[in-house]
This record gives sequence, C-alpha cells and structure tokens, in this order.
Amino acid sequence: MEAIVGSFVLVAASEMGDKTQLLAFSLASRFRKPWVVLGGIFVATVANHALASSVGTWVSTHVPARVMALVLAVLFLGFGLWTLKPDTLDEEGDKPPRFGAFLTTVALFFMAEMGDKTQLATMAVAARYQAPVLVTLGTTAGMLVSDGLAVFLGDRLSGRVNMKYVRWVTAALFFLFGLVSLWTAWRG
Repeated sequence: MEAIVGSFVLVAASEMGDKTQLLAFSLASRFRKPWVVLGGIFVATVANHALASSVGTWVSTHVPARVMALVLAVLFLGFGLWTLKPDTLDEEGDKPPRFGAFLTTVALFFMAEMGDKTQLATMAVAARYQAPVLVTLGTTAGMLVSDGLAVFLGDRLSGRVNMKYVRWVTAALFFLFGLVSLWTAWRG
C-alpha cells in the first residue's frame, strides 16, 4: 500500500502546473469531450508509466540527458505550433477531428510524458519500491486526479473564454518549455 500511496502523492503533486496538465486543459478545450479526453489520458498514462517503471533503468543509462532534452524541445515547440492552429471543429460543423479526441489525446499525452518529471518520478519510485505494477497504479491515479481537474476546468471554460487567447497563452507556455529544453540540451 505504501508504494501506491507514495506514488500517488508524488505524481499528483508534481503534476500540478506541469506541461501535461496544460496539455489536458488544452485538449479538453479543443475537443469539448472531457470523459473521452480523460480516457485518453488514462490509456496514455498507464502505457507510459508502465514503461517507465519497467525499463527506467535502461533509459537512464543508455539515453544521454542532452539527447532527451533536445527531443523534448522539439516536442514542446511542436505542441506550441499545434496549439496555435485555430480549432476547425467550430468552422466545419459536426465533422469529427482527423484522428478523434481519444487517439489524439493518447498520442500527444504519451509523447508529452516521455522524459517528463512525472515519468522520471515514476522510474525513481519503482526503483525504490521494486513494485512496478503498484507504482504504475499509484502514479496513474495521481495523474488522473491532477489532469482531471484541468480537463473539467478546460471543458467548463471553453464556452466562456475566447479560445484565441487560451491558444496564445498555451502556445507561449509550450514555447517556453521548448526553449528551456533547448537550453538544457545546449548546456548539457
């Protein structure tokens, strides 16, 4: 039980204000399907954190920090550009998104978690407790609580807030994360 509770608390706290919480808010605002987005977050988190708790040692010993920072920088800058693209769902009526809210959320969330502090925390906690399944359960629950707040807040605000401003602020934050990752890669 200590592995589950410890993992939950660590990830729930570290996810607050994290880029993936921002991504959850953005996806909920974009698709306006909070339960579908939360389901996508769940699937991506289980996959990502199971990977982290199972092969964390291999990643930490074989992928240089500089390379990981560069990959993250490219992803963040890409997320920033994607965020700037106006939502075409409003312009195209009821036409579904190209890959759908669920698959888009799964793919983006899985990639965003690669090398993220919550993934690294998952690796560390799994190494400490030697219980990858319990750690994955705890970290996934922590992610769902933190990101669930962002999903439902994003869904509620999407009808009341000018989405152009939300897109610009969100994109600016992703660009900031990208620049910080570039700086880390350059310094590394």
